[in-house]
Amino acid sequence: MNTPESYYKTQLKKHHKAVKQLYKQMTGLSSLRLLVFIITAVGVYFTFNQWKIATLIAIIGIAVFIYILSKYTDIKAKRALHKSLIAINETELQIISGNFHDRDQGLQFQDPNHYYSLDIDLFGKGSFFQFTNRTVINEGTKVLANALTANNTKSIKLRQEAITELSQKPEWQQYYSATASLIKVETPATKIINWLKNHKSVLPNMMRWLPLAFSITSVILLVLVILKMLHVSFFGYWLLLGLIITGKYLKKINALSSNTEKVKDTFRQYALLLQQIERESFTSELLINKQSKIQSENKKASYIFAEFSKHLDALDNRNNLISAIFGNGYLLYDIKNTYKIEQWIKQYAHKVEDWFEIVSFFDAYISLGTYAFNHPNYIYPEITKNNSVIKAEDLGHPLLNKTKRVDSDVSIKNQEFFIVTGANMAGKSTFLRTISLHIVMANVGLPVCAKSSTYSPVKLITSMRTSDSLTDDSSYFFSELTRLKFIVDEIEKEPYFIILDEILKGTNSTDKAIGSRKFVEKLVVGNATGIIATHDLSLCKIADKLDEVKNYFFDAEIINDELHFDYTLKKGICQNMNASFLLKKMKIVD
Repeated sequence: MNTPESYYKTQLKKHHKAVKQLYKQMTGLSSLRLLVFIITAVGVYFTFNQWKIATLIAIIGIAVFIYILSKYTDIKAKRALHKSLIAINETELQIISGNFHDRDQGLQFQDPNHYYSLDIDLFGKGSFFQFTNRTVINEGTKVLANALTANNTKSIKLRQEAITELSQKPEWQQYYSATASLIKVETPATKIINWLKNHKSVLPNMMRWLPLAFSITSVILLVLVILKMLHVSFFGYWLLLGLIITGKYLKKINALSSNTEKVKDTFRQYALLLQQIERESFTSELLINKQSKIQSENKKASYIFAEFSKHLDALDNRNNLISAIFGNGYLLYDIKNTYKIEQWIKQYAHKVEDWFEIVSFFDAYISLGTYAFNHPNYIYPEITKNNSVIKAEDLGHPLLNKTKRVDSDVSIKNQEFFIVTGANMAGKSTFLRTISLHIVMANVGLPVCAKSSTYSPVKLITSMRTSDSLTDDSSYFFSELTRLKFIVDEIEKEPYFIILDEILKGTNSTDKAIGSRKFVEKLVVGNATGIIATHDLSLCKIADKLDEVKNYFFDAEIINDELHFDYTLKKGICQNMNASFLLKKMKIVD
């Protein structure tokens, strides 16, 4: 079977070979370019007295030199692309081997007030985001984070189809990411969009024809000077007139140029990525819909972006002294380029946000497609509307080593509530995060770590890692109460799957037992669905009164004075706790 690992190794060899071949071509072209320069210089030297022949040799030599330079530049760009593809495949092999903890943790997306983002190792070191994220564009990273935190239970099948299709296009995904990585951009897309929307034209409509008319006049005057029908001084006055006209708008052009200089790399990058999207053939509804949004104009979006990028580059060339003086003096160069940029903004500013969104969407979904490709044994949950919220066979945590991971069969029906007890380190918290990630991944449209799964879409809400806030002057206990109040308020609006881990930790044991029992009873009476993990065995008595409550546990055994865990979910109530044993084992107490 062709595994993801073998695929990446094959791609690595292919791109290493391409890099070597392209380097040889570059070396050959460099030598050829030097040879052409020498031959041209020698030819001009020996024919210097015959200026017509010398001029012809110089023109041919320069033309050949420029052609070779162009070929060299193209090959250099191809080599850079293949080097980027090497890096991508090396990264995938590292991640597969478990080496991913130095990657972006996405901590900026961790929100203690969110429904679950703080609790389930979604962000942070060793998190699902860190393991999954392959985005290259900042906006794509935000789209990915938003997808993971959206709690969106609609259109899951459409997302499943899109992710499945992308997972079957690993090469296209890699070329897209490699292309994006070749151009480093600093200005966020949101700033560019705001600038385009708020830009006010600085040039009057007459500038549509004036630069062309002025340039034609300059050519005519030059011819007249060459034919000695006009004194050369008049040509100098014409230069001065052009500089005066340009100078009238110089301050406003400089202001525009300061903005365009910051965005030109972004438009060049996005033009290349739009081209990648336009050229690919998609079959899933979601991807076709996204692709259609960049094909609604008479011109392709990639061409429109490339056109704008050229205008920006042209204006940027004004920093050249010769171009600044003679280009503006005889051709009104700055005015011509500024007018083209402003006309582009007028025509397309309203579409740029949509096009940026498409590029960012594909950047984010490549992460999801790559995840699906890397886990061919994972399955897409069957989306149903039956009484079972989750019914999964061999469900495991996707970030645990598969050789050590212990999977569980889970079946939890709508309006059922599990109370999970167990010894320390027996697997309760891991189980809660496994269930949480199943819900999040299923809602995103990802395959889950299970042999089979049927899933009735539900939103997730958790309380597992409440912390006190010194800046808000709130105690741990008050923070936890605030979180529980948030949960109660939210489940009154719509159904949620609730996951709780040892609630009311900030009060004494008796008060905690009473409070926890009353809170869980309130949830169950309110037809809530969910799981609570606890060390408080008295909480399990709720199952005696309420049929909706089920008791499960994770066990621990002491064998030959050593603690053993089987990490297996079992029905019933845990009888073996291990805190005192561990205290003695670690010689903390006698």
